[in-house]
Amino acid sequence: MCSRWRNGPSDFTSFSRFGALVSLALGFAALPALAQSAGDHFRQDDFQGRPALVVSNDLLELTILNTGGAFARLVLTDDADKINPMWDHIRMARERNRPMWGLNYVGHFICVDGFGPPSDEEEKAGFPQHGEARDLAWTTESAVKKGKIAELVQAVHLPRVQEMLRRTIRLVDGENVVYVHSTLENLLTFDRPINWAEHGTIGSPFFEPGTVVDLSATQAMTRPDQMDRDNLGHRVPPGKEFTWPHAPKRGGGTIDLRLAPESSGTMDRYGFLIDPEREFGYVTALNPKRRLLLGYVFPRSDYPWLQIWEYLPPKGMMIRGLEFGSQAFDWPRRKVITMNKLFDTMLYRWLPASSTIEARYLMFWTRAPEGFQGVDDIELRDGQLHIRDDRSGQTLSLKASQGL
Repeated sequence: MCSRWRNGPSDFTSFSRFGALVSLALGFAALPALAQSAGDHFRQDDFQGRPALVVSNDLLELTILNTGGAFARLVLTDDADKINPMWDHIRMARERNRPMWGLNYVGHFICVDGFGPPSDEEEKAGFPQHGEARDLAWTTESAVKKGKIAELVQAVHLPRVQEMLRRTIRLVDGENVVYVHSTLENLLTFDRPINWAEHGTIGSPFFEPGTVVDLSATQAMTRPDQMDRDNLGHRVPPGKEFTWPHAPKRGGGTIDLRLAPESSGTMDRYGFLIDPEREFGYVTALNPKRRLLLGYVFPRSDYPWLQIWEYLPPKGMMIRGLEFGSQAFDWPRRKVITMNKLFDTMLYRWLPASSTIEARYLMFWTRAPEGFQGVDDIELRDGQLHIRDDRSGQTLSLKASQGL
């Protein structure tokens, strides 16, 4: 993630707070009363004082913000410590005793239509960073239990780009998996390129020194136009190609990006091409000490790119973005459309006139076996996720009856 300020951070923060307060007010009104048939699988709640909806099964509990639709909290129902792998921006701001970068940067949020800062002209016209979806109140269209499946359908109209985003979330009893199916409808009568990213973001206490990230990437590059924030430096030089997981290091040598380091006072971004030979890509994060594993599996045709955003301040919460989407970096739309391709792969998607496109992924959150050291491959077959760790010689299998 990134930001642009015309007159310094305080102006951006004030604007974000104003917009978010309006959205918060709308968010309270946007959620209808839940159907009696929903039972205990849906409930209205709050997250850090912000209105939210909780959807759950017997193994997982997912908290979704009314404004922005962000996945703010994901916990195992039987976890006494209720460890949440998601980045809690609200807690981070409180710890730092500093304003937040934006009220809707929480956990896993969706960047549609836009991933990155607006152009100068878009900013003057009021177009937000990372698109409109994260700043608006979402409407809950249905929340029902169908047999073993808890299904939530939410939608948000994007007035500036005239698009309708609709998302269906399913949790199945007995499964450690969240299934997500999204559609984006073009309300206008001409084709246009769009930017779409799932901004999955992890933070402490789950993301800490020793946490391991794995992904199914081939070619990679450090961000050519490095961005500065909070006076943090950079571990890597700009615009250098490499192969996962060994990124070039400033001053020589390489960095193993799998392993979260001690806080280094740096912030960097890396763009990865998901292996073109795979039907499904993946990215995972494992905390071996806590034996907790978070993962995403997605069709490579829907999400051909992944950006890692790494924020390692001298003290306080460390953050890593696991951002899979339509482009390699969070760049303005004009830049990605002008570039067109990187590593011979498109940097945006087409949304045809008066048409709808879709995207799917699944997210899992589970305990890892004793001695599990990382993820070398994930296969989705026979109604299960088979998660292989070649280092320990173990395979973790999770029920995934809905597939992709």
